[in-house]
Amino acid sequence: MAMFVLYESSSGYALFDVHGLNEIGQNVEAVQSSVSDLARFGQVVKLTAFHPWQTAQDALNQVNAVSEGFMSEELRSFLELNLPKAEEGKETKFSLGVSDPKLGSCISEATKIPCQSNEFVQELLRGVRQHFDSFINDFKPGGLEKPQVGLALSYSRAKVKYNVNKEDHMVIQTISLLDTLDKDINSYAMRTRFIVNDNYMYAQLSKIIEDKSKLSEEHVPMLTEVLGDEDKARELVEAGQASMGPDLSPLDLLHAQTFAQGVIDLTDYRKKLYDYLVVKVKDVAPNLAALIGETVAARLISHAGSLRNLAKHPSSTLQILGAERALRRALRTGGKTPKHGLIVHSSFIGRASARNKGRMARCLAAKCSIAARVDYFGDSSSADFGEKLRVKVEERLDSLHNVYAMEEVLEGIALSPVLVLFVN
Repeated sequence: MAMFVLYESSSGYALFDVHGLNEIGQNVEAVQSSVSDLARFGQVVKLTAFHPWQTAQDALNQVNAVSEGFMSEELRSFLELNLPKAEEGKETKFSLGVSDPKLGSCISEATKIPCQSNEFVQELLRGVRQHFDSFINDFKPGGLEKPQVGLALSYSRAKVKYNVNKEDHMVIQTISLLDTLDKDINSYAMRTRFIVNDNYMYAQLSKIIEDKSKLSEEHVPMLTEVLGDEDKARELVEAGQASMGPDLSPLDLLHAQTFAQGVIDLTDYRKKLYDYLVVKVKDVAPNLAALIGETVAARLISHAGSLRNLAKHPSSTLQILGAERALRRALRTGGKTPKHGLIVHSSFIGRASARNKGRMARCLAAKCSIAARVDYFGDSSSADFGEKLRVKVEERLDSLHNVYAMEEVLEGIALSPVLVLFVN
């Protein structure tokens, strides 16, 4: 099967035809040995077509599309014009090698051209990148470096402004909506709750009981289904029958039922919204979520304004993110500065002893800073890096516990009566 390779340079799209596949197959070592020698590599790869960019803005648009895994109309036209025509109903007799699997999937879906992105293709592209100026005869001295520098600067500025694949805006809005829903649920429940501590459970009980004067043994099975405990359900029936509270008029009962239904609806919606947040945070910042959990990760992103801002923060800033008022007060009054901000909600800080919370906060903030940068600037959507960072933080927490236990033992030995007598 014939094979072509697509190379996206700073000057334009280039399409190369790979020769000698029948002799070498997809042998990575054979390609690696020929990359350093242009004469040998030129026998393997031949330039088929080259489409230069017309303007700097065009170059930036094309590179942005490729980096996000999208096929632009210009790229589609270039491929359809220079690749062999595929006959309908017959198997394609060639494949296209691309650097990004996501871009390959997009090309395959749109044009039905089989694409591959493996180690063999990457080695071919490495050789093309190394000898690219030798394949294009129209380049003047320095004609390749100048577009590279200009496009790199433009791309870095555009990339920092916005990344369409990093949907951190949805995470920010979702975590803010969750906080608002919590306040609304508590406000609604405050109007209806008198006995059961759980808002959602009390709202369900209110819908079942309705009028306490009609409460009887017939309600026990339904109450048990909500409470999960028959004895507690019977206690609730007895308490309702012995209650000295005033009876509600039909209008008051209607409003109470409306509030109870509002609590149920809001709580159900909150559960769905939280599930959505978990999925979204794992998609936007998988390593940060694996390290400190989805909720804390979402709060950090929201407070920083975006994942980009969070990735730009040093670990010392991330450590006290959310405690800015306490920091300003400490600087103004000369008091102690806060040890931690939003990361205090992490289980690592809660499991640390009082004297080790500051040390644990510094360690966790450093790992969070690394995870945020991997999530934003990295191309992989895997959470493996975050899992490894979590193991490191666990080891640090265990070491702090061991050191603290050893210090207590040494203090106990120093204060023992036998040692005191020996010293005297």
